[in-house]
Amino acid sequence: MVAMTHVLKTIIVDDEALARRGLKLRLSTRENVDIIAEAKNGREALKLISEHHPDLVFLDIQMPGIDGFEVLRRLPPEDMPIVVFVTAFNDYAIKAFEANALDYILKPIEDERLSEALERVGDTLDLKRALKHKKSLLKLVGDITGEPVASMEELKAKGVDALKKKEMPKLAIKDAGTTTWVPQDEIDWIDAAGDYMCVHAGGETHIMRMTMKKLEAELDPDYLQRIHRSTIVNIHRVTEMRAHINGEYFLTLKGGNTVKLSRTYKDKLKLFS
Repeated sequence: MVAMTHVLKTIIVDDEALARRGLKLRLSTRENVDIIAEAKNGREALKLISEHHPDLVFLDIQMPGIDGFEVLRRLPPEDMPIVVFVTAFNDYAIKAFEANALDYILKPIEDERLSEALERVGDTLDLKRALKHKKSLLKLVGDITGEPVASMEELKAKGVDALKKKEMPKLAIKDAGTTTWVPQDEIDWIDAAGDYMCVHAGGETHIMRMTMKKLEAELDPDYLQRIHRSTIVNIHRVTEMRAHINGEYFLTLKGGNTVKLSRTYKDKLKLFS
């Protein structure tokens, strides 16, 4: 008996009506097999697999037009079911396994051999589920943290706490009793005008009264870095860097604005490489 509780959505593919009927009859006694469709050629098989997303396909190899091997070649990975080849030709066995079929049954089909194939289907289905769950978990962690995780080993090595997504800080800009909160990652650049700071973000310029030194201490260095005695730039907004005289550089930002990096802050060049 097949040691599994999952009901296998199954498609039978064979160009011989008698062969389809015989296999369907044998499978009808299996509680864990639900035959949802039949196909008499490769073209129908591709259409039905795409529509129904079966767990299992019994696939005849030698069919006119699109044969069993070509069906597998044309299936996209996301639609790939577990495949058991069924054929009267023993010389196809090696090619069948090379094509990643789970199992291979010769016609006429014996009940014992069919049971063995279904046992292997159950084991493979459990493995596929485990791998799918693992991939989903890693993707979920990546989505939550904002950092891709390639393997469970990497997840363990980094630790969950290290992968927590950092909440983006906001800069409080006060003007005439009104406070505007600007997310720091949305700031393009900041320049000084006397005792005032001009914060350029989203096509707008916000004015705030604060010293450059004090403002710099409130900013997230992963985004905003000082590149001149009177300029702070969002390093993620820089699209081009051009050398100027005396060791200075002109930085072009998204949107086309240009700021200068002075030679005093030349060590910041590594942030743009």
